[in-house]
Amino acid sequence: MAGDLTNRLQATLEQILDRYDLPGATAAIVVPDGTVFGSAAGLADVELKRPMTPDTRLLAASIGKTFVGAMVLALESKGQVSQSDLLSKYLGDRPWFSGLPNAEAITLGHLLRHSSGLPDHPHLPEFHAAARARIARDGGRFTPEELIGFVVGKAPLFASGKGWAYTDTGYILLGLVVEAASGRSYYEMLTERFLDPLGLGDTVPSDTPDIPDLAVGYTVADNPFGLPQRTADRAGRLLWDPAMEWTGGGLASSASDLARWGHAFFGGEAMEAPYLDRLLDGVPIAPDTAGILYGTGVAIYTDTPDGPVYGHGGWIPGYVSSLRHYADHGVTVAFQINSDVGVVDDSSDHVAELEAMLARLAIEASQ
Repeated sequence: MAGDLTNRLQATLEQILDRYDLPGATAAIVVPDGTVFGSAAGLADVELKRPMTPDTRLLAASIGKTFVGAMVLALESKGQVSQSDLLSKYLGDRPWFSGLPNAEAITLGHLLRHSSGLPDHPHLPEFHAAARARIARDGGRFTPEELIGFVVGKAPLFASGKGWAYTDTGYILLGLVVEAASGRSYYEMLTERFLDPLGLGDTVPSDTPDIPDLAVGYTVADNPFGLPQRTADRAGRLLWDPAMEWTGGGLASSASDLARWGHAFFGGEAMEAPYLDRLLDGVPIAPDTAGILYGTGVAIYTDTPDGPVYGHGGWIPGYVSSLRHYADHGVTVAFQINSDVGVVDDSSDHVAELEAMLARLAIEASQ
């Protein structure tokens, strides 16, 4: 089975790259016994003709939120935080806190499930202008407090707990909570609690433009951040500072590592203390989509033809990622593409198409 699955995985990637004219992609499948099958196709650097390999790193973007959720669950299991805690318990003394929309009503659970009512700073015109100017000047590093500042003084989207709206800003706040509650660096704790114990050696903080073995990302010409279509210099150094993402995502990884992580986390094996009930305690993302929930850093599809599916997607300029766990079949799938063309403007179905194709491969392999 191993050779056949690897070959079919390779062929699937090549088919998608050819059909949609994409530079490169990686993918991995974890089968029920934990065996990982990884493959890659295309180029990690088009201009230098550097091939994509299964171990090549790409920015994982918002898939990093699954790790933030895991960190909060780990702290909660040790009694250091509770999802019912008010945000003010941890950050109420910060000078900007009172200016947050819904400041006094937000709980950690609201932040985890995107039900806080906070705006999403990456989609605000003010952030686009500031990021564009800073990237042009020095690469664009923002502190967490600077990112939060883009929503300070704005009206809430809804009362906390009374709606749903995706917000990276909420996850930046969670990063500050994790550090306030533990007294330690988020990345230090992440490495100690999850990356090292689970053998995720390809996964590293994306806190610098110089990330070893990173594929070059390719973006659209008219992107809001003023980036060139090739988002790295000739040496492979990013032309912007991904540290601005922090706990909104904040990791570079390989598809194999992402699949390993999803298999452990969504399978209930990433921590000793039980946590799946808290992880999968989700809220609907909209009144007319009752079958799609968002839990503790996880998107939950409760009623698909393949049974319940848990996972997360990721987008950041030049990169797209997907992680999905098919619970009824005990398989996990991840893929990454070093281009966001067709995704930014929602003009292409290649991400959904690749998800479906890889799901078929993984489920067939489990039978």
